[in-house]
Amino acid sequence: MRPVVAITLGDYNGIGPEVILKSLRHRALRRLCTPLLVGPEDAFASYAEQLGERRRWVPFAERGARRSATEPSPLFLSVPDGLRPSRLRPGTVSSLAGRTAVRTIEHAVGLISAGAADALVTGPVSKKAIHRTGIRLPGQTELLQMLSSSRGVAMMLVSHRMRVGLVTIHVPVRKVAHLLSPGLLRQKIELVHDALVQDWRISRPRIAVLGLNPHAGEDGDIGGEEKTIIRPIIRALKRRSMQIDGPFPADAFFSRYSPGAYDAVIAMYHDQGLIPLKMIASGKGVNITAGLPFIRTSPAHGTAFDIAGRGEADPRSMTEAITLAARLTLNRRAGTARRTR
Repeated sequence: MRPVVAITLGDYNGIGPEVILKSLRHRALRRLCTPLLVGPEDAFASYAEQLGERRRWVPFAERGARRSATEPSPLFLSVPDGLRPSRLRPGTVSSLAGRTAVRTIEHAVGLISAGAADALVTGPVSKKAIHRTGIRLPGQTELLQMLSSSRGVAMMLVSHRMRVGLVTIHVPVRKVAHLLSPGLLRQKIELVHDALVQDWRISRPRIAVLGLNPHAGEDGDIGGEEKTIIRPIIRALKRRSMQIDGPFPADAFFSRYSPGAYDAVIAMYHDQGLIPLKMIASGKGVNITAGLPFIRTSPAHGTAFDIAGRGEADPRSMTEAITLAARLTLNRRAGTARRTR
């Protein structure tokens, strides 16, 4: 049975609705999964009209999407209760748009919890718009952790040639060294390792760990985190038969990077890992949250307010995000079935 993938519109003043609708033009994608749009109908309809598309939304009743035939499915739509009419002003930061984005995420998680959907793809949101609603969480990753009551999550960015897991996410660079601890590093590595096993079906993942400091600290001359935190955790995980190497100087590692040498790279902070990944991904990167009870992906870009509403947005990252959500859900489903036999 095709997985039902809930897709939230993100901030409706950004490019989220546009790239979603463009992605769903692909018949191959709609043969792989049953898309379930989550958000206000007026916003989706407005962007469909701008794109010159005649869309018919099928109101979604719980489990209704699971009755679709083997042909490409219709576009199901689930509208959260209590939404105010959308005020579309592409390219602007709006507390109403932020509130709508949060409400659609909450509603989508509720659909998954009820068994009506299997996976989640989130459209890009504006952190500033969400903060204007009074919610101070750093981003969707942290919001999803709270909504799903997950003990720990890890942000991963993936492409066909590289997977990167982050130890710290949306924090100022000046705070990274203070936040880095043995417990946090171990948790993030284990979450990424478990995702590789459970969702990508890699039986013995190979993981590379980067250093925090230039030249991986040069044996303590340029910082001591490699000696006091990173190396001891790597040694401890090796004793548990994990295939893990490092810490590597980030610049040297990526300059010699060979796709397939490692199944994932652990970076200490956001830009350390995501700059090289996004260069390699060429517009097709996908954000995935490891550690959730369901698969969650999103495109590896933001709201792009500067081009919102112009019809110019590139949908490839969103297309990859939906495709990956469906495939990883099928992988996880197959693993569960195998364990219960």
